[in-house]
Amino acid sequence: MQKIFIVDDHAPVIRVMRLGLEAAGYEVITAGNGAECLTQLLQDTPDFLVTDIDMPRMNGRELCEAIQQQFPDRRYPIVVLTSRTELEHRDWTSDIDNLLFMEKPVSIQKLLKLIADMLPPDTASAETG
Repeated sequence: MQKIFIVDDHAPVIRVMRLGLEAAGYEVITAGNGAECLTQLLQDTPDFLVTDIDMPRMNGRELCEAIQQQFPDRRYPIVVLTSRTELEHRDWTSDIDNLLFMEKPVSIQKLLKLIADMLPPDTASAETG
């Protein structure tokens, strides 16, 4: 089962994403901010990571930069959710591999399509199902 990591400080957002992703067959792990996420990444590697930008303790930009530095061989995609469309809020991404933006609000259907397009099929699920 493919593992999706959701990082957001709003419990209702996590709840909605978790329900939609689990219904689609993904395992979901969550964190309330970037610092919690980094701690969990030391023990558990996801197949895909979705993060908000504006969070306490460590925001999404700081998280992405820390992941790039601490896990330079990372292969999983990162999607940053933001309502900020100005270029100055996105110029930092050019130094981070395999990262894209999705503008808020985002529908679970749109997120599921993006994940399906970016991840290879889950061969473990295909073999058992």
